[in-house]
Amino acid sequence: MALPFDPQATEVLGYDQHLPAVPADRLTAPALRQRFLNPPEWTPDVEIERWFNEGSLRPAAVLIPLVMRGDEPTVLLTQRSAHLKAHGGQISFPGGRHEAADITPVNTALREAHEEVGLHPERVEVLGSLPTYTTNSGFLVTPVVGLLQPWDLDDELLRLERQPGEVDEIFEVPLRFLMDPAHHQRRVLILGGAPVEFLAMPWSSTLAEEPYFIWGATAAMLRNLYRFLAA
Repeated sequence: MALPFDPQATEVLGYDQHLPAVPADRLTAPALRQRFLNPPEWTPDVEIERWFNEGSLRPAAVLIPLVMRGDEPTVLLTQRSAHLKAHGGQISFPGGRHEAADITPVNTALREAHEEVGLHPERVEVLGSLPTYTTNSGFLVTPVVGLLQPWDLDDELLRLERQPGEVDEIFEVPLRFLMDPAHHQRRVLILGGAPVEFLAMPWSSTLAEEPYFIWGATAAMLRNLYRFLAA
């Protein structure tokens, strides 16, 4: 379903460079494990999509995969196929709706990541979850954070393969970039005659012809991850 607006054409209100970036020593595997074992007191920035319409919610989960590539950990993301009804064409984490066989949101996130990008659950070290996020499409999403060690392309268990028709591309963005609010755009759109603010985190790669426009639910959950790691 097409959006009633072009998010990339919306007005940029500013950036959050007044907020400190997460220090590099908090982005190592030991530091991330410790943070989830002993979580700080913190408050999420966004828990409900600002243009959400009240109604019944469907449980879902996503995996926030942190790939520990030495001193430059990355976040694995996907570009969804444009024809999908929910969030078509948008950049997202691997994930989807809860199914009857899923015991917990972690099961949902790992199953969906396996189905969408070929990531085997046994390769994911689950650290924990962030608070749920409600999307405008009516999903109550649990973000599950997991560590992945760098893989050898010859390792069958770690050879990623996107699901045709659902995922157009798999790519990675440096975690350090996403955990620096100087790269967090505050944008505004007019919806129903009222201004609605949202976050975006455009990222340019030498491997891509155009910048990746990370926004909406994905940007909001990354912002909450920032708050959690920066607290």
